[in-house]
Amino acid sequence: MRPDERDAAYLWDMMEAAKTVLDFTRDQTFDRYQQDKKLRLAVERGIEIIGEAAARVSGEFRDAHQEISWKAIIGQRNVLVHEYGEIKHERIWAVASQRIPELLRLLEPLIPPSPES
Repeated sequence: MRPDERDAAYLWDMMEAAKTVLDFTRDQTFDRYQQDKKLRLAVERGIEIIGEAAARVSGEFRDAHQEISWKAIIGQRNVLVHEYGEIKHERIWAVASQRIPELLRLLEPLIPPSPES
């Protein structure tokens, strides 16, 4: 199933935020991540954006693409937004360093080329 225009926009937002998280974490270690408050907040915000956009993707499209862990992505966003005092930095680092690259691999074939390409 190809995304409609709205879904494509949300998928694009997810992809851009995921790429940004990867840019922020490139050449970083978990220790550096733990010590750098700006880096932690930037990564958390990127993951939050991914989850917010995922929640806005239509249920029909999500159902058609169950290879993406929509519920986990949206759930992580909810933890960041509503339980910010309970954030487990090891988990956020694992999401950023392991799950985001996989998410990008799954998203890229779903996003139609931009009109400029």
